[in-house]
Amino acid sequence: MDVFLMIRRQKTTIFTDAKENTTVSELKRMIEGILKVKPSDQILYNKDNIPMEDEQTLLYYGITMSTAKAQAPAQLGLAIRLNNVATPEFECLEITPYSSPPDLPDVMKNQEAANGQEQIA
Repeated sequence: MDVFLMIRRQKTTIFTDAKENTTVSELKRMIEGILKVKPSDQILYNKDNIPMEDEQTLLYYGITMSTAKAQAPAQLGLAIRLNNVATPEFECLEITPYSSPPDLPDVMKNQEAANGQEQIA
């Protein structure tokens, strides 16, 4: 069965699906097809921000069809090797939080409170 993943890096979010027995290495190859970044230049992090090992499966990290559904995908972090050839360092894991929606206008708040019912004064 498929597991659904949300892979986040800075302001980028990738939604994909895979099998429970997909290895981290195979997942990195999927990401390579999207971001054009070699698997050796990627580090994936699990929900606890611990680097995932290439030979392990998603199931090993607790990513199953019951924990990674389409409506609530499992979130993974992604860091990429810095472009500086002199240092083989990776960037720090950075996931930019989503912005909050603006407040509802007063006109809509009144409609929401009424919810189609007549208000008694």
